[in-house]
Amino acid sequence: MNILMINGTMRKGSTYTIGKMFIEKTATEGDTVKELFLPRDMPEFCRGCAVCICQDEKKCPDYLIYMRRITEMIDEADLLVFTAPVIVYHVPGQLKAFLDHYGYRWMVHRPEASMFRKQAVCITTAAGSGMKKALRDMTDSLRYWGVARIYTYGIALGAGIDDSSREKIETAVNNLALKIEHDAAKVTPALRAKVLFHIMRIMQKKIGTTEVDKKYWEEKGWLGRVRPWK
Repeated sequence: MNILMINGTMRKGSTYTIGKMFIEKTATEGDTVKELFLPRDMPEFCRGCAVCICQDEKKCPDYLIYMRRITEMIDEADLLVFTAPVIVYHVPGQLKAFLDHYGYRWMVHRPEASMFRKQAVCITTAAGSGMKKALRDMTDSLRYWGVARIYTYGIALGAGIDDSSREKIETAVNNLALKIEHDAAKVTPALRAKVLFHIMRIMQKKIGTTEVDKKYWEEKGWLGRVRPWK
């Protein structure tokens, strides 16, 4: 299994530590684990030019320098692990900027077929509250990417991971690890992902979004009987 860990900050604090605990419980011998740190690996903001949506994602000003490498890593991964501490009730800005670059991959446009066979885990921590909002910032994109199975974990850690919270975290991490099916070939999309795909398929058949999008769906065969998870 290929695991890609995408860290919303450069700091290796509580959120990162929990992410590493999860990977240690999940990964087995022979698995590959790669990590990305933001903003180091993707420092640019999305310019909002919409060239990725209306023309081609390869025309994005950041494609050759940053996005091509990152996109290849995402596509090769069987399991995506996002770690992002809560910053003013949401994910850090650098992670939002990262997700903005993949607007063209939302199901309403041109979703990547391999997403429907991937799993993802989103982890966040906060000194007080805001975990639900931060998790939603991540899961919104993952759901609309078409990721088959998405799991989340958020916890308030006012003073970091102490002895009283470590046992609770370890239990949660173990439970998350148990939910991950290690045979990537057996991963199937949740009902929600299939229903969302069906809605977008009907929209593409009736009105489409852009000519580029509709052509993409036609070439994939998704407007007919072909489905990305089969």
